[in-house]
Amino acid sequence: MTGWTLEEKNLVTGAAVRAPSVHNTMPWVLELPETPGGVRVAELYERLDRALPRHDPLGRDRLVSCGAALEHVRVALRVLGWAPEVALFPDPERPDLVARVRADHRAAPADVDCQAHAALGRRRSHRRPFGAAPVAEPLVHRLLAANHTDGVGLRRVRGTDEVRALARLLIHAALVLREDRGYQRELTAWTAAMRDPLPGAGVSAATRRTATLPWAGLGRRTTAVPDLDTLADRLAGECLLLVETPDDGPRDHVRAGAAAESVWLAAAGAGLAGALLTQPCQLSEVRAGLVEALSLNGFPQVLLRFGHRGGHHGRHEMGSS
Repeated sequence: MTGWTLEEKNLVTGAAVRAPSVHNTMPWVLELPETPGGVRVAELYERLDRALPRHDPLGRDRLVSCGAALEHVRVALRVLGWAPEVALFPDPERPDLVARVRADHRAAPADVDCQAHAALGRRRSHRRPFGAAPVAEPLVHRLLAANHTDGVGLRRVRGTDEVRALARLLIHAALVLREDRGYQRELTAWTAAMRDPLPGAGVSAATRRTATLPWAGLGRRTTAVPDLDTLADRLAGECLLLVETPDDGPRDHVRAGAAAESVWLAAAGAGLAGALLTQPCQLSEVRAGLVEALSLNGFPQVLLRFGHRGGHHGRHEMGSS
């Protein structure tokens, strides 16, 4: 046996395509090289030509996106009955090689793997208000336990003080980005004319018509930013989880994306609606404010919002605030 079967290739590549990405740019390339001896190897490369210099000047969200794709590849391999081993940035001569995944021994898929794979097609960015019912505490604990990525923490945001601090920082980020003409031009360039664009084709034009935070999708010039009390009240009814890492390097960004996606898949599998926000963390003052308000020991990378479905939802984008 000499590596991948056609069915395996289709399953793994199909899983990677379904991963969320910043502005739906799909900034990765997945290669499945042929190898002898029945070993499966998948290589995930970063696409630097999908850079967003105004939104993501350091490429942090691009690597978070790659981490989400990596998680999808791992899920697909587990469902196929392989035990994948991941090496991040394995080749100093190829800094764009984000991860090499090697599978050379079999392992029966666990129920959680099958559930995550089934959720790949159901995970969407929810851009409307959540339903009124809160997420039950046992389910919140299941989501917290869904993070299996070493070196990544998952911090729940709760309580009046924390929620109001988060609301204040989201309002600040929305106001700054709303007035950033360069950012708005870049966002417009990555806005597809269709309602449901293909992976890698940009964000949905439908986000232009969603006019209020925190379910506004991406912050545009027309985004109506609510007052602090209104936004804090909305956020208080959601399950809010913050992904943080001990350092702020490329490996941390990839791991943060993988961890966030594993939690999002668990939420989708449980029937919850969700959205992933990275935009506010691009502003240094917002990151510093999160560290102070939540007494974090590391670096905030991603905010996850979950609730019960209450309206229309989008497709593959991340950074939706």
